[in-house]
Amino acid sequence: MRRPSPGLHSRCEGLTTKEVDLFPMDTKNLSVPSHAQARTRGKNHPRRRPSSGVSGVIHDNARHTTRFTVIGNHLAQHPALSLLAIGLGTHIQSLQAGSPVDIKTLAKRFPEGPDRIAAALRELEAHGYLRRTRERTTGGNIVTRTVSCNQPGRKAEGHADRRTRPEPDSELESKPRPESHPGPAPHHAPAPEHRAPEPTRPAHPTTAAPGPPKKRTPRKPLPAVPQPAYKGPGLLQAATDLLAGLRRLDPDLLLSACDTAHLAPGVAAWLERDASPTAVRHALTSDLPPEGMRRPAAFLAHRLSAQLPPPAPVGGFPSQPETVRVRHPLHNCDGCDRAFRGPEPGRCRDCRSDLTGSTFAMHVVTTKVVA
Repeated sequence: MRRPSPGLHSRCEGLTTKEVDLFPMDTKNLSVPSHAQARTRGKNHPRRRPSSGVSGVIHDNARHTTRFTVIGNHLAQHPALSLLAIGLGTHIQSLQAGSPVDIKTLAKRFPEGPDRIAAALRELEAHGYLRRTRERTTGGNIVTRTVSCNQPGRKAEGHADRRTRPEPDSELESKPRPESHPGPAPHHAPAPEHRAPEPTRPAHPTTAAPGPPKKRTPRKPLPAVPQPAYKGPGLLQAATDLLAGLRRLDPDLLLSACDTAHLAPGVAAWLERDASPTAVRHALTSDLPPEGMRRPAAFLAHRLSAQLPPPAPVGGFPSQPETVRVRHPLHNCDGCDRAFRGPEPGRCRDCRSDLTGSTFAMHVVTTKVVA
């Protein structure tokens, strides 16, 4: 066997000729498939998910400068709200303050019916995006106030600042302002020290709040009602039951226990004067003001006093004499044999009239002959 010279460039340097022929890595395998070419840069889609094979939404966004509303993803992507509730909540948040958002107005604006819109409003109210309360206006009408919350569970900072800003400013003018000036200089290290007094600030308003709180004016007492001459338990119980049943005729006439106890003697005075419960109920519930009542008990007390009927007569109301109609027995007429009713048998009315006319004619004829 011959060994190649060490100066030659050979891959099998150091091996014998026989070993070179038997070494398998020296020859190339031409049957190996070619490697896959890399994707060109123009065909790359970084936002596409190659595993799914289906492309998602691609946003073509432009920056808004006017007429836009910021909507949180907690509403737009809420997992529990329906699509109608999400859209309705977005629409309500985009409206200006004071815009009507009642069911009738929304039903005119959108193709959905009142029932679906009412259900969507209840969804938003259940998840904290709406607050609806009933309030009474100065004119006495009851209206529904709707408050839209863009972040449920958090109060709006604007309303809180308007209410609390005047108080801290007036208090910071005296003492906290000197502390605020040296605060920015050591702001790097004493930052926690500057934050420490902040929790004490609510203590100042709490101590100052009891000083200037507005004293609530006591409510005016109810007008006096007429009193019965005898306050029997049965009479007062009947009056209380009558007042408790007024709520069935008008929901605004729902009275409290104290108001019912105050008005019961007045109703008892009406019943004592021979007024029927129906008449008392009609006098209290007829011609109610269309704008509503601020204090239904005061309104009823005024009516009980102003429309009190006069007392019944001492001897009672005179009873009208009843005319008793007498029913006579049946008789057969002696002239025409027809049945008629009368006290005694004889002739009927027609026969008596014919007989009277013939008698008068015979009397006339006899008078002429004699003459």
